[in-house]
Amino acid sequence: MSISLYKEITSIKNLFQAWKEFRRGKGNKKDVLEFEYHLEQNIFQLHRDLRDKKYEHGPYKSFYITDPKRRHIHKAIVRDRVVHHAIYKTFYPIFNPTFIATSFSCRFGKGTHRGVLWLAKSIRKVSKNHTKPCFILKCDIRRFFDSVDHNVLIAILNKRIRDKEARHLLDEVVRGFSSGSSNLFEKVGLPIGNLTSQLFANIYMNEFDQFIKQDLKVRYYARYTDDFVIVSESEQYLKDILKPIADFLDTELKLLLHPHKVSIQKSHNGVDYLGYIVLPHYTLLRTKTKNRIYRGLSRKVMEYKNGKVEKEAVEQSLHSYLGTLSHANAHKISEELKNTFWFEIND
Repeated sequence: MSISLYKEITSIKNLFQAWKEFRRGKGNKKDVLEFEYHLEQNIFQLHRDLRDKKYEHGPYKSFYITDPKRRHIHKAIVRDRVVHHAIYKTFYPIFNPTFIATSFSCRFGKGTHRGVLWLAKSIRKVSKNHTKPCFILKCDIRRFFDSVDHNVLIAILNKRIRDKEARHLLDEVVRGFSSGSSNLFEKVGLPIGNLTSQLFANIYMNEFDQFIKQDLKVRYYARYTDDFVIVSESEQYLKDILKPIADFLDTELKLLLHPHKVSIQKSHNGVDYLGYIVLPHYTLLRTKTKNRIYRGLSRKVMEYKNGKVEKEAVEQSLHSYLGTLSHANAHKISEELKNTFWFEIND
């Protein structure tokens, strides 16, 4: 007889593997070190609480980051974040095959670079290699993570998950947080920072993706979290499609388009998308993206010099940013980064 989904999530083996994946890159964090000091005791106690249905999600620590936009982050305690990883490990393979090919956020083999490459290729196809008019509808959802409706999300999850114990655990994690947009009658919000939030966001927005592809029959559509684009040869078609899009989001998912982040652009003017400017024949790095890279590396170097992170962590960040730059016409910036930050960490 096959093991139940809940037992798979909460098995000792899965919890230790979840811990291993969670711990990666966090070796110097105080709360992580404290949990690790009594690791076996903590993991076995977590397993017993889950097995005996005594597990309750703990509180969140709230703080703000600016990167570059100011974001309200909610951080769960280590024990809960291990559970998040255990859930993600089990549910990602179940839901990922149901997502459309052009859903690029937080999926293996996808990401911002693939999304930008898709947009450039789509524009090239629709514009007949930049010889015909081509328009891009860009939309963003207003306060997306703060607005995800718990009841709607649970209903979507339950359509695919039959295991009652697994459903109960998902319910505990989803309802363990509510944003400031909640009220007495409606609990909403996913905490930015949770690994599970990335998966839940894709599951939630997959309902919209399917509507776009199956009902509206849109050919050139892509989404990254709540930021989506549609490419067409007709500006009027993009104007006409806005109403059914807004109606579906409002009626089915209780979401609203951001009034200041809906635009229709001509491809030859360049399209600002996922940190890059996609232009005919080449792609540039957005100035804000460049500034964020410099800030991020400067912060990492400072942490290294203060003994908070290993040299390897700085090198990994540098290689990651160089990878980002490799997808744009940014050779000069890449050389600047290498010359500046290799000197800083090898001085």
